Amino acid sequence: MSPALIFDLDGTLVDTAPDLLDALNAVLRQEGRRPVDHADLRHLVGFGARTMMAEAFKMTGDPADPERIEGMMDTFLAHYRDHIADGSKPYDGVEDTLDAFRAEGARMGVLTNKPHDLTLLLLSKLRLDTYFVTIFGQGRMPYTKPDARIFQDVVREVGGPGPGALMIGDSVTDVQTARAGGAPVVLVSYGYTPEPAGTLGADSVVDDFREIPAVARRLLGPG
Repeated sequence: MSPALIFDLDGTLVDTAPDLLDALNAVLRQEGRRPVDHADLRHLVGFGARTMMAEAFKMTGDPADPERIEGMMDTFLAHYRDHIADGSKPYDGVEDTLDAFRAEGARMGVLTNKPHDLTLLLLSKLRLDTYFVTIFGQGRMPYTKPDARIFQDVVREVGGPGPGALMIGDSVTDVQTARAGGAPVVLVSYGYTPEPAGTLGADSVVDDFREIPAVARRLLGPG
């Protein structure tokens, strides 16, 4: 049986920063702040909207008022949901590589801490959802990455044992998730982690998504 391939989403499969940062700037404009440059906060995308918002407010004036955060989050999410795939796109080589994996009979799943409803919407809009046996976003279960249970859940749904699974991501959270689940992990170097991917303890780091099949064969065997 082929190994299970478990993919992170933001910063691994899809460059989601343009639409996430546009939603953040919509909040800043509503609050009378100047917009921030995408390059300033791109590295924080993987840490969630609240972290990006807190940093953006510090960059543009006084810190965000804690009592108003939830209302601003509602504005952020409404804008993001309406524009979720305006600028987001799969990274180079993602679709060709997923096509090749599917042709080989690979069993693939998505495991992300992005809210589950937004995960499904984004993958559907980009027509990537059909590649995956199962998709787990935040909220589908009461626990999230790096909890070992969420990794075991997604591996179970794609139909394979933990030792025959590989995590593919871009952050220290993905490394921690794989280690908790007893699986090897590959990181892409182009994602959203503020630390260099090569310093995070992965079994392998790739600069191009198209390198993943060769790495998977090396780490897991031919299947």
